[in-house]
Amino acid sequence: MVSVRPFTAADIPFGMSLVGQVGWNQRAEDWRRMLRLQPDGGLVAEWEGRPAGTVMVCLFEDVAWVSMMLVDAALRRRGLGRRLMEHALQFAESRGAQTVRLDATPLGQPLYEQLGFQADFPLERFVGQPRGGRRHPVVPCDPAAAAEWDRAITGTNRRRLLELLATEAPCWRLPNWQGYITYRLGGTAVQIGPCVAEDTAGPRLLEHVFDLFAGETVLLDIPCGHAAARALAEQCGLRPQRRLLRMTRGARVVERTDSLWASFGPEKG
Repeated sequence: MVSVRPFTAADIPFGMSLVGQVGWNQRAEDWRRMLRLQPDGGLVAEWEGRPAGTVMVCLFEDVAWVSMMLVDAALRRRGLGRRLMEHALQFAESRGAQTVRLDATPLGQPLYEQLGFQADFPLERFVGQPRGGRRHPVVPCDPAAAAEWDRAITGTNRRRLLELLATEAPCWRLPNWQGYITYRLGGTAVQIGPCVAEDTAGPRLLEHVFDLFAGETVLLDIPCGHAAARALAEQCGLRPQRRLLRMTRGARVVERTDSLWASFGPEKG
């Protein structure tokens, strides 16, 4: 009755229909990016021969990220989410992953706990139309150099991701380095992040992008423990919308959340 098969580009319209059901921000381009990063990492659950759910897995060396765990609202509570996650974990571990991570919604958290995931830290999503007025001198940031900085803070080699993002939107840094920031367009809002930076650079990088998108709807995910980033978001006109919980199964990853001013988002941390 339930079967699981690979996700292909032909499944993107179905994936987008699930995004529409839950009101998430992804576009078709986000699904295509995930397939470019991990062509064999997507899965579709079928119920009685019809597509019913998705999950995407991407490996960054021995760290796997799980995302887009979605089940058609009309077919929930039939074990589809568990089957998808079990297949996703088997895939990640078969590729040598020592760590599997995800950002959990409250709906998915109980299942992830049953599958052995443990809480790392909560994040809060801030949404709104930022007030502008404070641009700072920034220069283009080479994604390979940004990846070195990113790895030191996140404990994960996300170079391939940052290289792909650089083909979609600018990656900036301050002239004296100390961090980087980028963004991507979404279906309902501009997703700001990652912003990975030291104390003095983080506010300047965020203010620069807030000014760039002044009056437009933006969102960013901030670790709940990062008081300075949360305060800056509120000062610039954004408000908390919902919380996510970063979770890990397997070897723990040391992540410097004090330098994580904005996460990439649930798809890749």
